[in-house]
Amino acid sequence: MTLPETDIPWPPPQFAAEYAAMRVDDAWYAGDRKRLSEVYARDQLRPDGRRRLWGRRPPAPGQRDTRLHIPLAADIANTSASLLFSEPPTFTVEDTATQTRLDELTEAGGVANTLLEAAEVAAALGGVFLRVTWDASLAARPLLTAVHADSALPEFRFGILSAVTFWHELPSESATVWRHLERHEPGRILHGLYQGDADRLGVRVPLVEHPAVAGLVDSLGEQGDAIETGLPDALTVAYVPNMRPNRAHRGSPLGRSDFQGAHDQFDALDTVWTSWMRDIRLARARLIVPDGYLRSNGPGNGASFDADREIWQTLNIPPTETGAAGITLSQFAIRVAEHQQTAEAIVRQAVQSAGYSAQSFGLGDATAVTATEVVARERRSMITRDVKGRYWAPALADMLHVMLRLDRALGFSTVAVDERPHIQFGDAVSEDPQTTAQTLALLAQAEAASTDTKVRILHPDWSDEQVQAEGARIQKETGAVPADPLQATSLPDRTPPTTRDEETLPHMRSS
Repeated sequence: MTLPETDIPWPPPQFAAEYAAMRVDDAWYAGDRKRLSEVYARDQLRPDGRRRLWGRRPPAPGQRDTRLHIPLAADIANTSASLLFSEPPTFTVEDTATQTRLDELTEAGGVANTLLEAAEVAAALGGVFLRVTWDASLAARPLLTAVHADSALPEFRFGILSAVTFWHELPSESATVWRHLERHEPGRILHGLYQGDADRLGVRVPLVEHPAVAGLVDSLGEQGDAIETGLPDALTVAYVPNMRPNRAHRGSPLGRSDFQGAHDQFDALDTVWTSWMRDIRLARARLIVPDGYLRSNGPGNGASFDADREIWQTLNIPPTETGAAGITLSQFAIRVAEHQQTAEAIVRQAVQSAGYSAQSFGLGDATAVTATEVVARERRSMITRDVKGRYWAPALADMLHVMLRLDRALGFSTVAVDERPHIQFGDAVSEDPQTTAQTLALLAQAEAASTDTKVRILHPDWSDEQVQAEGARIQKETGAVPADPLQATSLPDRTPPTTRDEETLPHMRSS
């Protein structure tokens, strides 16, 4: 299969249900009230028959929209990414030269930051694509980028990604929709430009027709639309599912979002907070006063009441007139506890449905504890993190392997070793420095650990050379070894002196 040559519906209908679900997830992830209203314009009722908060008609022009949105969905996606990649993973290979080049590629390319972005998008949309590309005019190395799942058309065989077509809309000054399609196949990348409308792909036109992609013409091969990667057996894209299976679309190769099944809980949380803010607005103190208490501001200017006035003259108010009792204070109660408990219960249920512990979102005991205790309290979050890590490791290792091979094929490097990197995820919770210091102090007091061991405990990410150098410096500063071995004085001979009898004993034995 290649790029389409004829006008077809776009996006293609084979993943229409998944794309519709992504639009809902994307609206909650973005937290845009207008997009939420548009998403639920045709789906206004919950399963229990009650109208959704974001399914209500928007206020008339000139009226204020009092609906409040709490970005819980965005917090869940951000927490998922932080649990996975807050501590950057380590990428290792056996060959020293390959390891050096791999470190250069990952550090210069900011791979750790790319993974944070990709993991957050995957949690929201159900998956993300890792793409390896290059531009020699920008950097003399391959580049690892993240592509969102709602702008990709993947092709799977037996659950394995065999090809994928990315698309994005280009700037246009008219109703015409310009789309750039980028198709990745083993060994090559194809590019196409299409002129259509909102629902149709349209006709294919030369790349030079739009300035945003005209620069690709110089990179295309003899076929006119393909760039050869030099890796005929490798795909320059990998798909990372957030979690599987996709419960809403069983049998789909695409992953499921952390928000799947929690949309009504998000809407309920916004309803609670909107009601809470309404209580606050209604609870403003108001004074109800008789008309006679008001001071006229002149014809056409109405009347006003001076709340700071201290002396009042006698007012002629009939005793039977409404309000004759004088000034009345009106102030409603704010149901703080009820709203807070309801909101907290909804948040707990929503994050539990997503696979996380409430403690990961600040609910529960906030007392400072050790990293071990944090892991115990957040066990559900740690399990979810480990499960997601198993989906990330193969795809990430494949793309790093492709980066090394492409780096050599494009002439950016001369490293000849072809080795697939090993992925080691960092700790989700860093140990408290005070706890680490106390542990080291107890080990030193008990003389139960060497300097080398204590340095490794303090700096688990250091190499053997760094640990040995630090240990030598510590021993030098503490005087455990002489600073200069040539200046060392010989230790006194602690051999006990022999007695005269011991000296003559051999002679006595021989005699």
